[in-house]
Amino acid sequence: MLPSPNSSPAHRVPLETRTNVTRTPQHQQKLFFNLLTPPTDKKLGKRPYPGRDQPLQKHIKLSHAGEDVRGVDDGFETDSDIDMEERVMMPVRRRHTSFRMHTGLISRPAGSFKPLEPSTLSILRSFVSSHKSDVFKCQSTSDNTHLTPPYACSYTRGAKLGGTPLLAVATEQGSVHILNTSRRKDWDTEPQRQTIQPHNNGIFDVKWNHDDTLLATCSGDRSTRISCAETGAITYVLRGHASTVKCAAWDPNHHDLLATGGRDGAVCLWDLRVGEVSGEEGIMVSQPVIIIPEAHEDMVKPKRPKKHIPVPRSVTGILYPESEPYGIVTSGSFDGILRYWDLRTSSSPRKSRSTKPKTPTALMTSPVDPTTLYGSRRPRGITSLTTGSGPTAGLVFAVGADARIHTYSLPSLTALPLTYSHENMQSNSFYVGLSVSPCGRWLASGGSGSVGSNFLFDVGGVARPGAVAQEGIELRGQIGEVGAVDWADDMLATCADDGTVRVWRPDIETYRKCQEDPKESKWEWSWSA
Repeated sequence: MLPSPNSSPAHRVPLETRTNVTRTPQHQQKLFFNLLTPPTDKKLGKRPYPGRDQPLQKHIKLSHAGEDVRGVDDGFETDSDIDMEERVMMPVRRRHTSFRMHTGLISRPAGSFKPLEPSTLSILRSFVSSHKSDVFKCQSTSDNTHLTPPYACSYTRGAKLGGTPLLAVATEQGSVHILNTSRRKDWDTEPQRQTIQPHNNGIFDVKWNHDDTLLATCSGDRSTRISCAETGAITYVLRGHASTVKCAAWDPNHHDLLATGGRDGAVCLWDLRVGEVSGEEGIMVSQPVIIIPEAHEDMVKPKRPKKHIPVPRSVTGILYPESEPYGIVTSGSFDGILRYWDLRTSSSPRKSRSTKPKTPTALMTSPVDPTTLYGSRRPRGITSLTTGSGPTAGLVFAVGADARIHTYSLPSLTALPLTYSHENMQSNSFYVGLSVSPCGRWLASGGSGSVGSNFLFDVGGVARPGAVAQEGIELRGQIGEVGAVDWADDMLATCADDGTVRVWRPDIETYRKCQEDPKESKWEWSWSA
């Protein structure tokens, strides 16, 4: 609103030139503030200590929580020197602290390192299993026995992300049971399961592909078969091993690629797009596109008598590390040495008419066998491999026949000095499995022997400098050897020789009741020993 002509000259506002000029609204004008300077009577240097009659000079600091924290002034303006409007526009002086997430740790200035997360052993100790609603039986297909031992188990990728917990359980008789292990009441019946029969021999490993539509099963009939999870129909038969197929892994970057390892010591790479259709059923029969023979034999072979035929060193574990997308990591039954194989070299670099693919090379090999560092007179083999995630990303865990869980770092495959074990843990059987929880913080291992125990460990701080291995938690609830184990979101499945599959869940209230009245609770629950 323009001032009236009768306004005082002191309050007159001259009219601005309005030709070809667009006036910027006041709320859009850019404001400029100069840094405030100390009063001229204050000199640089140490501020003298105030006398009795001189009040302490204070200034306002803004804390990280947004609260006003008053402290003794260190040479800046006092509250009386700065009005409230200027104080609001002053830049806030904060102590510089850098925060960076790396493998579950936050980097702080030197000398201020503190553990970020407390131990979760109390949560692992609270895992319980109901005798009624958490036990699943593997029925036998033979008339002579009622139950059959489960050799392998695997949760879907969706189950690890919080979806419906569908668990595939492979048995000694070549069948696969797909179980819904959702929490239910003791009086509720088991959800209907699906059973397929891809083999007529024992299945030693079962793996879901990445969209949970296909199942890969490794069997003693020297073949790996791919089955449709929805219909149970066999769609692919992979033949190339000369002995039992022990382990399998899907390539996370390619839907049609997978790798297998066998007791013949070979590693086979498969492409489901390559093969021939056999029979009227339309089953694709494939041969390996790449074979790595004698994957864990000595690089320099010693001289042996001609009549001596060495026993092949089995491939016991295989995985595709996410941090190394162009290779696989394998373990063997002879020692604790891991090897990383580069799969990018598929043909000979020399000019040749031969189209035979070149055998991949081992780019990395563990420099030291960790199974020989703890009083063992000879090397011990690895029974199972698994890779970490979250706080344990970039690490590989391996359970050895020396009753220890060893940790390796990628890509060098160097064994870390920290190992995990339990006084009652035994792992001298190549059926003992290993699995890392979806959060990457917990590790579960089976156990050989007749006690029927499995073991849980908190491995979240394994890569932290100065970390100390914490004691494990022993869970007892089955009879015989506990072999295969696998995690879903907030639950763990364990398979035992008694033909049962148990599901363990954290339940603090039930655990406390079991501790308060163990005699009465043992009829309904199993909990940590």
